[in-house]
Amino acid sequence: MEQHHQYLAHPHSSEEIRTEDYIAGLAKGLALLEAFGIDRQRLNVTQVAERTGISRTAARRYLKTLKFLGYLDTDEHYFWLTHRVLRFSSSYLSSAHLPKVAQSFLNLLCAQTSLTFSIVVLDEHEVVPVARSYLPQQDNLRVSPYGMHLGNRLPAHATSTGKVLLSVLDREVQIEWIEKYGLKRLTPYTITDEHTFLETLDAVRQSDYCLSTEEHELGVIAIAVPVLNAQGLTIAALNCMSQTNRVQPQYLIDQVLPLLRNTANELRNMI
Repeated sequence: MEQHHQYLAHPHSSEEIRTEDYIAGLAKGLALLEAFGIDRQRLNVTQVAERTGISRTAARRYLKTLKFLGYLDTDEHYFWLTHRVLRFSSSYLSSAHLPKVAQSFLNLLCAQTSLTFSIVVLDEHEVVPVARSYLPQQDNLRVSPYGMHLGNRLPAHATSTGKVLLSVLDREVQIEWIEKYGLKRLTPYTITDEHTFLETLDAVRQSDYCLSTEEHELGVIAIAVPVLNAQGLTIAALNCMSQTNRVQPQYLIDQVLPLLRNTANELRNMI
């Protein structure tokens, strides 16, 4: 007898799963962990329920379970993440192919220019650095602008890497993305008009790079290019960040952009 299966579609990707294979409790527990962010590092039961859409009774049980497992701590009123959650990120960074392959290239770029470089991926409305340049002699220098530590999440619409990664999406998907997440103003230079933003994405796609100046943080300038895999699909972005009082936009275009493009081409042959 032919079986007919029902499927669930992921709201933010093309993934589908059979309903009988979907573990709702696990999904709710992970959603609860993701409710904690930079904007609210400590949450009470009511706030968690509001952020996750689950009942206060269920939220309390999940919070207590995660506290028991060591992923949360509490003062009996508020809950917050513990260092145990870093197990997930450290496991990814130590095993994922792209960060491993890219590290030596990023360090070489840094040595050549004394600037900061990173590999960044898109995760819904944010971009996440998964590898960044590092040289031992830089330990006491502020060579890394705000937001470039591994795993930190930055708003995609206001970053060079975010616009590079959004530019390769179909126009319908871009419009849906804007309608869902919006274009929040972060500085006076953030693009908040939908039409202007879409035109910017078109320009980025045509030129195959993005230069962003003070859109996310005043005093920070960045330039990024796409990183493609062997099949020609954009899987990440490679960028260079610095301070506006250190480098001029034309220097990044004339001197750094060719280095970024050469490195992206070399990475394509290895991933």
